[in-house]
Amino acid sequence: MYLTKEVKAEIFAKHGKAANDTGTSECQIALFTHRINHLTEHLKKNRKDYNTERSLVMLVGKRRSLLDYLKKKEINRYRAIVKELGLRK
Repeated sequence: MYLTKEVKAEIFAKHGKAANDTGTSECQIALFTHRINHLTEHLKKNRKDYNTERSLVMLVGKRRSLLDYLKKKEINRYRAIVKELGLRK
């Protein structure tokens, strides 16, 4: 399994205020990015897996929505998370 409890806790500890802080936009964006990277690698090997492709597109949309929200509310936090995760604008 690619997303264990330890990996999730590490993501939340790195991008949130505390290890059990799972609700902030930065934590959610980081978690979505981890899942998107995993699904992208899966689709490189299994290019005809259309259900996974749909899931990937939906995840990218959710992450985009959170990024737009963060950009509208606090531009500095938005810039920090984009730089930290290496996302395109």
